[in-house]
Amino acid sequence: MAWVPTTKRNLAEGALQQAIQASGSLYPREYATPVTGLSESIVESHTLFPEVLNHAFSAFGALMSPELPLSRREHEMIATMVSATNECFY
Repeated sequence: MAWVPTTKRNLAEGALQQAIQASGSLYPREYATPVTGLSESIVESHTLFPEVLNHAFSAFGALMSPELPLSRREHEMIATMVSATNECFY
């Protein structure tokens, strides 16, 4: 949950909407449908700075590329271990 003002994805406009679409287009197709039931999102916590959102989430999208030599399972295992190590809620 973000403790700063955020913008919902469906209300994003201009540079923010472009950043969300550009970074989202790099994600694996499994991530195309947002998870329902969550009122706040890690993406929404970055909506104050569209350029930062674009760079941060584009990097993640590139790291999850199916063209890399790691399998999807290996990608998810690494992401899970990094989150656990960092004691990250997400």
